[in-house]
Amino acid sequence: MDRDFLIDLFADFGPVTIRKMFSGYGISADGTNFALALRAGLYFRADDQTIPQFEAEASQPFQYQTRTRTVTVNSYWQLPARLFDDSEELAEWARAALAAAQRAALRKRPKARKAAKVAVKRKAGKRKAKA
Repeated sequence: MDRDFLIDLFADFGPVTIRKMFSGYGISADGTNFALALRAGLYFRADDQTIPQFEAEASQPFQYQTRTRTVTVNSYWQLPARLFDDSEELAEWARAALAAAQRAALRKRPKARKAAKVAVKRKAGKRKAKA
């Protein structure tokens, strides 16, 4: 899959940003990465709300091989091949993938803020100890 093919593929979805990544491309909209185009296929971001849709199509999660084992990445699932010929339905799946990516980003943010607060408190505690 090349960049021009991906731009055409997502035309019904709307504007996307395509960045070189690993052995393919990362695809994002509104600053949120929601798809990966790799040698093995096109993978969309998925979560508890969207995984059943992928399972119903007999899709599989993204996997890669290390020297010692196979790693399964359950947050990205392969897009059913039939959707390459149905740009309107592909756009619906892309919107669902973007929503899944946005939900995941919201879940990560509170942890980052909490970690920052802990770090600030630690620094403040060290200053008091020195005084």
